Amino acid sequence: MTYRLFEGKDHAVSYWKYRISPSGDLLQQVLGFLEKHKGRPSELAVDVGCGSGQGTLLLAKHFASVVGTDVSPAQLELAMEHNKEPNVTYRQCVAEELPFADCSVDLVTAMSAFHWFDRARFLQEAHRVLKPRGCLALLNYTIDMELSFPYCSLQELNQICKEFYAALHPYRSPHLGQSSIQLYREAYESIPYPDKEWRECVWDRKRMPLSAFMGLVESFSSYQALLKDDPQRASSLSQVTCQRLMSCMNVTSADTEVEAAVKYFYLLACKPEES
Repeated sequence: MTYRLFEGKDHAVSYWKYRISPSGDLLQQVLGFLEKHKGRPSELAVDVGCGSGQGTLLLAKHFASVVGTDVSPAQLELAMEHNKEPNVTYRQCVAEELPFADCSVDLVTAMSAFHWFDRARFLQEAHRVLKPRGCLALLNYTIDMELSFPYCSLQELNQICKEFYAALHPYRSPHLGQSSIQLYREAYESIPYPDKEWRECVWDRKRMPLSAFMGLVESFSSYQALLKDDPQRASSLSQVTCQRLMSCMNVTSADTEVEAAVKYFYLLACKPEES
């Protein structure tokens, strides 16, 4: 079953403003896997569940054509508004019914989206559209980011973060189970391709204003569920958490930059020549 979330205009704006994309190093792991197993040229990449398109744009210089797909018109409107790449286009469709011919795509990606799909149907659809030796890349990161800031107690700083995440946990979608990592690991194990790779912990460090870190967490589905259920409680939780973090950092502005360590995990799989 597919879960349709993140489709409202306000949430789409939040996605564009705060959501993070894989680093260049992480993207290079994907491209290196593709080149190793398929070689060049790299003609068509399809980014499924592309949201507001930040990850889609990262692929532009590596492929002749890149297509981002999403079910949400609001997300795609923002993606197209910010697109300056002539070889990037967007299509509205569900992840399980991609508008591409059989064996036509070099790379299928889903960045922080696969867990919302009908996973078995999507994997079948990815198999259908991939060229022989084409590759599938599914990437995601966990909510439990770690902050660092000079001259303050990192243990105290991240204890505040852990309490923030814990307050949101009851609002986690049942569709995600107890662990998104487990969902991706199960997908990895279910893919019958002989050439595949699983990485469970890849740390990516990003500098951002504290306000952007708060906005990132507020864009997660668990915070959005709390916001829908009890807007006052959600707002209060966010404000109190931000104040506590600023107090720990001994600063007065949420524009102060922090370093966030983000834990990515991913699976890569190459479709066999004959399948």
